[in-house]
Formats: sequence, structure tokens, C-alpha cells
Amino acid sequence: MVSQVRDFGNRIKENVERVIVGKGEIVELTIIALLCEGHVLIEDVPGIGKTMLAKSISRSLGCTFRRIQCTPDLLPPDITGTYIFNQKTSDFEYRPGPIMSQVLLVDEINRATPRTQSALLEAMQERQVTAEGETKPLPRPFLVLATQNPIELEGTFPLPEAQLDRFLLKIRMGYPTAEDDRLILARFRQADPLEELNPVVTSDELLRMQAVCRETHVSPDVENYLIRLIHATREHAGLQLGASPRAMLALYHASQALALLRGRTFVIPDDVKYLAPMVLGHRVIPKAESHLRGRSTDEILKEIIDSVPVPVEETARAGEG
Repeated sequence: MVSQVRDFGNRIKENVERVIVGKGEIVELTIIALLCEGHVLIEDVPGIGKTMLAKSISRSLGCTFRRIQCTPDLLPPDITGTYIFNQKTSDFEYRPGPIMSQVLLVDEINRATPRTQSALLEAMQERQVTAEGETKPLPRPFLVLATQNPIELEGTFPLPEAQLDRFLLKIRMGYPTAEDDRLILARFRQADPLEELNPVVTSDELLRMQAVCRETHVSPDVENYLIRLIHATREHAGLQLGASPRAMLALYHASQALALLRGRTFVIPDDVKYLAPMVLGHRVIPKAESHLRGRSTDEILKEIIDSVPVPVEETARAGEG
């Protein structure tokens, strides 16, 4: 099963990297979210390739793709859909919104009002939407890729904790290197390689790989390490809000997916350590005095991760199989 998941991940990664240059780690993290059926919040400045990444992933999967451009006047029915009266049948018919897709790009999510942002909560957690009192299941797999600009704050509405907690990962793409910029110029000089991307995996294959990931072995010592890490965020003097049980489960399942992508049938502590900043960073809230002292969330999380004793690998592998 390890070889199947690795092959699955490599096919998507190689296909996406025909468009996205020099961001192998970011692509791998997005694949981890796919395998966990989680959602990704991409925070970075405009023009970095956030939208291109979302489109490349959807084309590689052969999934339905829709985009929502968030603005302050966007309303919840614009996302979830609404009922419209049909004069021919003298009945109300459901007109689905863009959320009824398998890969949904929510561009500049923090430009939507809190009321509209909340329309995504039910969909992201329960894979369903409620319109006019009726519940509609969403297609599977279902992945939300949301973007936000951390620099421009005018006309934006910061995401509430409940919304942030629905995202499996929060990642930053960062600027490309000078060599990557040369590759981008060469690759996009004559045509857009995105137009030539074809599906390399099917939706059904993705659903099978998601089930396989849940079977990845996690030893009691690694489980205890993960739990101590989560509790350390709740007890740290510099944090006002620690990691929730949903955050714990997110870190657990993401570590399972990462282990398989890296060719192992078991999770090691390094999997947990590597993913912790991206899984927990947007879920914990520093106290006001931490901000005043110039301590960032990343610094506090690094301090917490460094302070929790790590089980040795031999112990972590105990019980494998």
C-alpha cells in the first residue's frame, strides 16, 4: 500500500510541477491535505501562484473546479446556492452554488463578511450545505483552497477562530529564487503550461488512498508525544488559546499521510514535528503581552516543540504492522 500512495503522490506532484516552479514542499503539503480530505489556507502576497496551484491540483485530479472571488457584497446564497421559483412547474427548484464542486478556490477569503465566511463552516466540516432548511450533501472528494493577502488590511475581515480551525494546514508559498524565476520565464514564455495539464489520477483513486492513509500505524509512544505537544500549547504562558481536539486529529491524520508519502508504514516523531507549525500555527492565539514583547506565534510554537521530549525512533516503531 505504501508504494500505491507514493506513486499516487508522485504523479500529482510531477504534474503540478509542470506549472508550479520550485515549490515541491508546498505541493507535497497540498497532497497531504488531499489525502486527509482537509482544507488549505494559503496566505501570501498577490502574484505568487496561489490560484495557479489550486487550478493545477484540480486539473491533475480530474475533479470539478469552481472559484469564488470574495468581495464585501458577497452573500451566503452566492456560495451555497438558493431556491428559485420555476413558473413552468409552479415549484421551487434548488439552484446550486459554486460550493457544489470537488475543488473550491475561495480567493481572498478575508474580503468576505463574517456572515458570508460562516456559510463555509458547515461545508468544510460536515461536507454538506443547508439551503432553505434542506440539507444537500457535497460531492466527494471535497477540498477548499482559500487564499488571503497578509499585507493589505483595508476592507478585510479577519477569519474567526472557528473558521481557521476548519483548515487542516496554513501555508506560505514565498517568493521564488532567482533560478526559479528564470525557469518561470522560460516555461511561460510562449504558452501557459496549465492549459496542457491532463488528469493523472481519478476521484475514486483519491478516495481509496484516503482510506489507506487512515490505516498507517501510529505507535502509543508517538501518540503520547503528539498529545503532550497539544497539551503544551494549552498550558503555555504565552498563549491565550491552545490547540483544540480538532487540531490534534488534524495533526494525527496529516502525519499518517506524510509517513506514507515518504515511504513508511508508520509515523515517526519527525513527521509530527515537521507538520506541527503548519497544522497548529493558525489555531493558537498568543496573549497580548506576547505581541508587546515582539514574540510571534511561530517563535512560541518552536519553543513548545523544542520543549517536549521526543521518543526515540526504535520506540516509536514498536508494534509496527
